[in-house]
Amino acid sequence: MGMTATQAVDAEFTAFVATHAGSLRHVAWLLTGGRETAEDLVQDALLKTWLHWRRIDTQTAWAYTRRVMVNLATDRWRRRRYETVPVEMGDWRPDAAADASFAAADDRAFIVRQLAHLTARERAIVVLRYYADLPEAEVAEEVGVSVGTVKSTCSRALARLRSRGDAAEATRSLS
Repeated sequence: MGMTATQAVDAEFTAFVATHAGSLRHVAWLLTGGRETAEDLVQDALLKTWLHWRRIDTQTAWAYTRRVMVNLATDRWRRRRYETVPVEMGDWRPDAAADASFAAADDRAFIVRQLAHLTARERAIVVLRYYADLPEAEVAEEVGVSVGTVKSTCSRALARLRSRGDAAEATRSLS
């Protein structure tokens, strides 16, 4: 006996989550700076993705979910505009497969500490531009700003990181 349409959709979504869970957690961790907040962000994004799953092209589901995460992180930032983002380091680390993306800096905790000094918009743009390796036009579309804003925000964010001294060496290769 074959699967029903609902079972097929459930299986497809489950496969998507199994395939991309590590990457989603890592991007969320970079966007939020904390394990619990990142887990909440991933869960909220997956819920929104699930609610619209039948309308989402499976080829672009990763980009859709990533966009949802950026939007949710931005919404949280707007609600807490004047609060600082605490960085919780603990013993949690993103999956080992992400190591290749950080060849310039092996210490992920260092990167997250540096990203915590940026605004939520700056952090989202830097993460999407350099971690997700998206072109400026795609970053602009995902964040909902112009390409010029992406360029200037990236430039300012990298300049702020370089001015911190301990981050200067790690960010030289990004420009």
